[in-house]
Amino acid sequence: MENELSSLVSSGDVLFMMLGAVMVFAMHGGFAFLEVGTVRKKNQVNALVKILVDFAISTLIYFFIGYAVAYGVYMLQPAEVLLAKNQGYDLVHFFFLLTFAAAIPAIISGGIAERAKFWTQAFAAGIFVAFAYPLFEGMVWGQITFLGQEGSWLANLTGGVPFHDYAGSVVVHSMGGWIALTAVIVLGPRLGRWDSQGRSRPIPISNVPFMALGSWMLCVGWFGFNVMSAATMDGISGLVAMNSLFAMAGGIISALVISKNDPGFIHNGALAGLVAICAGSDQVHPVGALAIGIIAGVIFVKGFTWEQEKLKLDDVLGVWPLHGIAGSWGGIACGIFGQKALGGLGEVSFVAQLIGTVFAIGVALAFGFTVYKILDKTVGIRLSKEDEQRGSDLAIHNIESYPEETTTSFR
Repeated sequence: MENELSSLVSSGDVLFMMLGAVMVFAMHGGFAFLEVGTVRKKNQVNALVKILVDFAISTLIYFFIGYAVAYGVYMLQPAEVLLAKNQGYDLVHFFFLLTFAAAIPAIISGGIAERAKFWTQAFAAGIFVAFAYPLFEGMVWGQITFLGQEGSWLANLTGGVPFHDYAGSVVVHSMGGWIALTAVIVLGPRLGRWDSQGRSRPIPISNVPFMALGSWMLCVGWFGFNVMSAATMDGISGLVAMNSLFAMAGGIISALVISKNDPGFIHNGALAGLVAICAGSDQVHPVGALAIGIIAGVIFVKGFTWEQEKLKLDDVLGVWPLHGIAGSWGGIACGIFGQKALGGLGEVSFVAQLIGTVFAIGVALAFGFTVYKILDKTVGIRLSKEDEQRGSDLAIHNIESYPEETTTSFR
């Protein structure tokens, strides 16, 4: 009977992780359609292909290198060995964590859309998934005792409370957003984004329904991203689900109000709230989650306007304010609203959250600038002027998003 119960628990955990992995995998379709709806029609095919290929490359790189760097689990063992532990739990756990790792190139993709070389960016994505992301992931969730583990120097500094990031505000989103910033800076703006006098010439998005579809897909999948971060069925928390919901609502409402009903800001406001709540979704009160989401929505709207108009950074989907800044806010906010005085569980340290968040920014900027500067000086990371004007669909994939419109043979 005891063996049967143990087997049932293991089976439940494997299924639980599998469902979470599938939900987060579906989010990558959301990344793709969010980009498809935001870029011009001549770059839509590239957006779809790029994120799918990046996921495939991430799968292989994370399997052979990244997962071992972060967790010390080596997958090149006989299948019977991999299956022996809790009915292959490590295998499906790998799948779940892979979907997080693959979000790094998906986030970067939105910032550098419409002018980056395909294979050069794929190579950069492989480096980030193999080394940059797993290194920080391991420091927080894995085998590298440094930030998020009991007994780490940070925990000793803050009275035994390590850096806390339940579902990746900092580990995934802040890392991805700040790496994307380096790519945006090194690449430079799209042709025609500013005139010769530096005056802004906004480039309109191509498809609001596709953009909205991408946002909806991400929102739905995010509950797998956050809730299934419990990793086992006995660790699941209704508080995580409720806080994710309230932060999303807060991001929507604040973006709605301050953007004066702009659909792009509203749909991304939902994502900003969800980005920010990941870190503290298991720690804060729902009202605290609402406040975190409201501030995240403001961060995205104001941050996007600031980077575009003041800093003149052509971050196409606004991934730096959406993931980088809002993710950093989420890490710090966990240390604020997770305190008992504000209704939280009180299991977090503001100092630890601040240090861990700043450290993530430093790692992301160091890796990002190093990789993109080297690639830019050697093989180049930007399409030629002619290819950028034609659009990456024709320049890279030799087909447009609506080929029937330009094909007369079968009309």
